[in-house]
Amino acid sequence: MNFELPHIPERTSHPRDNGLTMMMDKGLSWRQAENFVDSCSEYTDIVKLGFGTSYLSKDLQKKIDIYHAAGIKVYLGGTLFEAFAVRGMFEDYRNLLKKFNIQTAEVSDGSIELNHEIKCQYIRELSKDFTVLSEVGSKEEGILISPGKWISMMQAELEAGSWKVIAEARESGNVGIYRPNGTAHVALVNKIISKVSLENVLWEAPIKAQQVWFIKQFGSNVNLGNISHDGVIPLETLRIGLRGDTFHDFLPEELVQKKLS
Repeated sequence: MNFELPHIPERTSHPRDNGLTMMMDKGLSWRQAENFVDSCSEYTDIVKLGFGTSYLSKDLQKKIDIYHAAGIKVYLGGTLFEAFAVRGMFEDYRNLLKKFNIQTAEVSDGSIELNHEIKCQYIRELSKDFTVLSEVGSKEEGILISPGKWISMMQAELEAGSWKVIAEARESGNVGIYRPNGTAHVALVNKIISKVSLENVLWEAPIKAQQVWFIKQFGSNVNLGNISHDGVIPLETLRIGLRGDTFHDFLPEELVQKKLS
């Protein structure tokens, strides 16, 4: 850090297993990736090359190598996995990951209907060679999944070999674990963490108010994802109480009550 300041909450250190920040790369150039790594690598654990952007991005290998060199996991968005799966091209997908030296994979079914046992089989197969994240929840508005089903799917996917399960929110932040207005389904979240360890869930939280809510509920080291490339450092300031929304959350009570004159 550039200077000392007391009463800053302790963050897990990089490389982290919890307190993760996942940045969603929606088509950055390799030069932008270099700039991002220069300023944000210490605060970023995972980069998702969002949806199908890896199909179009120029100098893809170069960009992946930049992230890997900074100690950041890289994976292709779950929508691309689904695009391969629905075409019966699972082995082609596995070979694609190897071609680009990607060691992390996402398995999701947010855009396609996929039998859950088949989804878990994909997880089991990929986890033999890759670190797997799996996503639970639909990308479609109005599709409601009962808390019990969320829990059972998450538990089964972790058992099948997922490193973390991702709670779906989409990049818009208004489906899955969120209501159409972007606020969290509080009862759903609480029921999930009553049965699934908090450190095993990565909550998609693209909107600042959502990030604030999770930090206030679960502390600085909650796993958060779908963060924009220019939102990583602002998120880190929320995590350590150096932004108005969480300013008082990590201060001793005597400082919270103190009035300056």
